[in-house]
Amino acid sequence: MTDIKFYNAPWKSLKLIAASSLFVILGIWILTKANNGVFDKIMGWIGIIFFSLGIIVGLFQLLDRRPQIIINEIGIWDRSLKLDLIKWESIQNAYKITIFKQIFISLKIDKDYQIKVRQYKWALSLQKAVGAQKFNLKLSGLRINQNKLLDFIKAMIKADIEQKRELINTLPNK
Repeated sequence: MTDIKFYNAPWKSLKLIAASSLFVILGIWILTKANNGVFDKIMGWIGIIFFSLGIIVGLFQLLDRRPQIIINEIGIWDRSLKLDLIKWESIQNAYKITIFKQIFISLKIDKDYQIKVRQYKWALSLQKAVGAQKFNLKLSGLRINQNKLLDFIKAMIKADIEQKRELINTLPNK
């Protein structure tokens, strides 16, 4: 069985590290100024601590070599969903949505599909308000062509097992 794996793009992590580093440097500069008040020192330390966490998160994402999305002829798996493999038979439709410049592919799943992870009511109402589904593949920050992946997922939903094997071997931009 052939798996198609999609990984984080390093540019997103590098942008986070660069932006956070600028604010850490700004915080250090505030602390080293000669005429600092207590408020300046507190704000300098808060900036250093908070944006240092941004550097740590960026480094973790940069060094994370685990696949974020795996697709095969049986189904699709997304690390961020914290669910088992979603089988193609359970997926009815897929469409692309953008929420605050973050791109997602929403998967419309059969009502009979059992969700093992408890979803909060406020999260479900928020998903409904933005036009999302319970299962949304986050594509921002991945090395992937979103439109080609959406077309691929739609084709996989309709295909039989032999066609799925052929489609997996022909997916561009793996």
